[in-house]
Amino acid sequence: MKLHDLQPPSGSRKPKRRKGIGIAAGQGKTAGRGQKGQKSRSGGVKRGYFEGGQLPLVRKLPFARGVGFSNPYRIDYAPVNVRDLDMAFQAGAEVTPQALVEAGLVDKDEKYVAILGDGDLSVALKVTAHKFSAAAKAKIEQAGGTTEQIKVTRGGYRTR
Repeated sequence: MKLHDLQPPSGSRKPKRRKGIGIAAGQGKTAGRGQKGQKSRSGGVKRGYFEGGQLPLVRKLPFARGVGFSNPYRIDYAPVNVRDLDMAFQAGAEVTPQALVEAGLVDKDEKYVAILGDGDLSVALKVTAHKFSAAAKAKIEQAGGTTEQIKVTRGGYRTR
C-alpha cells in the first residue's frame, strides 16, 4: 500500500449539498429556508439568547452569567492542622506565620493563617496565628503550649 492508494471508507464522505440550484434538486427556490422572515434572510441567524432586541434575561441577572457578587472585605485564611505542627516543629518552638512559610506548611503568598484542630499534638509549642479553631486551641493548651492571636485588619474598611 502506498500513500496514493489511501482512501476514506465508503459512505464516510458525502458530497456537499448544492442549495438553490433548481426545483428538481429538492433544495431549489428558497433553499430550505422556508418562506419570508428573519431566518430566511442572509445573516438572519441570531445567537441563542437573542430576544428580538429586548434586553435579554441573561444580562438582567448578574448571577446567571456566573459573575455574581465578590465581597471586597473577604479574608482568605491558609489552613494549617495541629497534626502538621506536631510533625514540623520541635518542643518549645515558636510557631509564627513566617516559621510556617519556612517549614513549607504555608505558601509565602498567603497573608493570613488559621490553625485547625485535625490530628493530635504531643509537643508544647508557642503558636502565633491570625485565627484558631476551638479544637485547635484546646489541643495546643492541653499539650502545654500557648496560643496568641494576631489582629486581622481589613484593607480599606473604616468603622465609625
